[in-house]
Amino acid sequence: MTGERRSPLAGLDDGVALRELPFLAQIGIRARSPEGRAAAGSALGCPLPEAPNTTSAASDEQSVLWLGPSEWLIVGPPDSEATLEATLGVALAGGLGAVVDLSANRTTLELRGPHVGDVLAKGCALDLHRRAFTPGRCAQTMVARAAVILEQRDDAPTYRLFVRGSFAGYLTDWLHDALEEFTAASPSRSSASRRHRSVRATSLNV
Repeated sequence: MTGERRSPLAGLDDGVALRELPFLAQIGIRARSPEGRAAAGSALGCPLPEAPNTTSAASDEQSVLWLGPSEWLIVGPPDSEATLEATLGVALAGGLGAVVDLSANRTTLELRGPHVGDVLAKGCALDLHRRAFTPGRCAQTMVARAAVILEQRDDAPTYRLFVRGSFAGYLTDWLHDALEEFTAASPSRSSASRRHRSVRATSLNV
């Protein structure tokens, strides 16, 4: 009997500053030829972004992130992965490209608010100033020594961090600590967060 599906951060609720977006569809594709890229874009309803570290979107719920010269990540709403994988599989058939469902590989954290850039700067080497990193940009980087895909969604600013499930709890604890000076976090929660972070940091050797 199959148990109820549970996300790595089930129960997380930190208001508008930090929240989990569980079970987003995440489909990886590889397409080296212009014909393959055009076919995938046609199937998705938006062109694949060609400029490094940029994104495109067919709708508010579906976006395409550039990961490499011939690699993209398609992000869609929960439970759309089977449809996306099948649609792209047909579009890239005949050797035009490869498709793989990566939805179970990562969960998604969303950070939103005027001080989010300052929070991320505590553990991320990227220049997130608006002159360098704007809505419609993404990057594979490290935040607090956890590998993430970082995407800026809007000017609020709102960021998404796609992180492996095994690192999600550690990164969330780190973000709680980093957010503390900008939020009215209770001492009890902050103390618990520091304890959890210490345990995870030791086990991960970070």
